[in-house]
Amino acid sequence: MNRMNIICLGVKDMEKSIRFYRDGLGFKTDEKSNNPEVIFFNTSGTKLELYPVELLAKDINENNPPKINTGFGGITLAYNAKSKEEVCDIIELVRSAGGKIEKEPQDAFWGGYHAYFTDPEGYYWEVAWGPNFTFDENGMLEF
Repeated sequence: MNRMNIICLGVKDMEKSIRFYRDGLGFKTDEKSNNPEVIFFNTSGTKLELYPVELLAKDINENNPPKINTGFGGITLAYNAKSKEEVCDIIELVRSAGGKIEKEPQDAFWGGYHAYFTDPEGYYWEVAWGPNFTFDENGMLEF
């Protein structure tokens, strides 16, 4: 079991999240509706799914659903850039799409360059470039 096919984000406001990811950041999907029951975005790697958080909690356990957290949950999503300039470009795209910039682009302690933002639901994303990052033919980060 050494793969991850989908990352599902439980969201409170499906329409606002779809506008952010699809319309603001340009995530690709065949879904045209602004408020579907579920939406999947096609990325060059793992799929991104948005699903109503209340329904997600009930799907996990209908009789005793997990508590829905607010704030930082100890996980970040990441976009790895191919240059410092791309980090800045992505942060400006996020800003124009209505994301909140949590950390402006800057040098990182590990020798790279990065920034953080949150989406409309408060999920944290890191946008990072590293001097030793290499990418395969599909644009996936190689280690």
